[in-house]
Amino acid sequence: MFDLPLSGSCSPAEIQRLSPVALAYLGDAVYELYIRSRYLLPPKRIESYHRQVVAMVRAESQARLLRSLEPQLTDTELAILRRGRNAASGGPKRVSPEIYQQATSLETLMGYLYLTDPERLTQLLAQLELDPQKE
Repeated sequence: MFDLPLSGSCSPAEIQRLSPVALAYLGDAVYELYIRSRYLLPPKRIESYHRQVVAMVRAESQARLLRSLEPQLTDTELAILRRGRNAASGGPKRVSPEIYQQATSLETLMGYLYLTDPERLTQLLAQLELDPQKE
């Protein structure tokens, strides 16, 4: 299972003051660490680890995973997604603004849940279909 050692370290008031961009920054790290931990077994060469992880942390993969999770999200979680989507700007030129917004939304939700409800975060992460071959 994926342990979340830092969760609970911020008060609800502090979390509310965090910008969606800050939550996405944290969520990006949480999501990538989760993906890296999922692809450690079976053991393989570092290049293989890297290819698998990069395939799953790309904006396109994050957008696809978000779409698969959306029907299961609560109203509060959907509101967090909207905050993340609305805060997304710029992004890489290789993806559309819509895909980038969806990826940022997912990262924002991951950061928010990491700080507020690690059990729910773990539940949602466990539901992800992590198959880099689909990309």
